[in-house]
Amino acid sequence: MSTTQSERLRELLEPLVTSHGLDLEEIAVDSVGRKRVLRVVVDSDTGADLDRIADVSRALSAKLDETNAMGEGAYDLEVGTPGAERLLTEHRHFVRATDRLVKFQLTEGGELVARILRVDDEGVDVEVPGVKGRKATTRRLGFPEIAKARVQVEFNRKDSKKDMKEEEEA
Repeated sequence: MSTTQSERLRELLEPLVTSHGLDLEEIAVDSVGRKRVLRVVVDSDTGADLDRIADVSRALSAKLDETNAMGEGAYDLEVGTPGAERLLTEHRHFVRATDRLVKFQLTEGGELVARILRVDDEGVDVEVPGVKGRKATTRRLGFPEIAKARVQVEFNRKDSKKDMKEEEEA
């Protein structure tokens, strides 16, 4: 997909996505056999439930048909959310990942897996899990120190606030 087509599609679709209370995160056009697939990734601070995704999908489909922005050939429109292991590229992504475990690749080399505690305009405060019985430590990462960051899936995480409340009630 050319940059100009990507920019045109973003200019066309972003106002519609925004009018549904969502952020347009990504647009991609891929060829799958003879078909083209337009993938639109949306999100918001409060998440995007299936009803909101369906509503925005119908609106985008109508706009694309009305403007013929995808041309005459057949294509499939897929609208979804970023997924569990999303890449954090914008300030708002880091804010939305607060309290999540993230794998950071640092600009000076090396990796760090830590939980985001707070985010401000300059960077993030993180909690680095303790190893071999040691207590967790906190650390500050400025955005220039972060080369790449990706949310990690946690299957066995206990909700510490919920667990503390249950212990207090017992």
